[in-house]
Amino acid sequence: MSEASSTLHAALARVVLAGRELPEVLDEVVRIARRAIPGAEATSVTLIRGERSFTAAFDGQLAMDADELQYQRGYGPCMDAARAGETFLVADMTTDDRWPDYGRHAVERGVRSSLSTPLPFQGATIGGLNVYSTRVDGFGEADVALAEEVAAFVAVVVGNAEAASRAVEDAANMRRAMATRAVIEQAKGILMERHKITAEQAFTVLTHASQQRNVKLREIADELVATGELTAR
Repeated sequence: MSEASSTLHAALARVVLAGRELPEVLDEVVRIARRAIPGAEATSVTLIRGERSFTAAFDGQLAMDADELQYQRGYGPCMDAARAGETFLVADMTTDDRWPDYGRHAVERGVRSSLSTPLPFQGATIGGLNVYSTRVDGFGEADVALAEEVAAFVAVVVGNAEAASRAVEDAANMRRAMATRAVIEQAKGILMERHKITAEQAFTVLTHASQQRNVKLREIADELVATGELTAR
């Protein structure tokens, strides 16, 4: 392991994750990347959500400007890295012909070379880490290795944060579903006792009221439980 890689590992190991929002963590990581990669003058993280791409964190306005140029066009090294799961090294933006329109405008903004690496997580690519320089040949193979180390860290942080968010959302949905079921069962019990009908018939009464009033079944049940009445409106 090189000295630069050891320094990077140590810096990433000091990143505190507990109790922090994802944007705050990513802001710290892009600053670490900018310091750790010798040629870096600006860094950013691109995330992809369906058809939408956006910069989740950046250090240096050059990175945000270059990212936005690519989002506007729907292509470029950061977009292709995020979509294809490949690393793209642009040694000279003035001569690289893979993204001619983007390259021309990027040069106008001051970008001369760039490095974009994918964020791999559980068999998918969820975005990219982007590194920019105002110098031609700003990055070499050693820089690619460092960028890929940062990208791997970012991917795990983002992937785990989103998985945790989905778990919290799923748990909340389950609690709501259980609460809804409980109040409907309670409302059915009231109707069964009052009218000496079966559970199925009680549910039919509630469903009919819901459809007739164009109100959610849960709201009909809530009303009956709270007031003891099932009004027709």
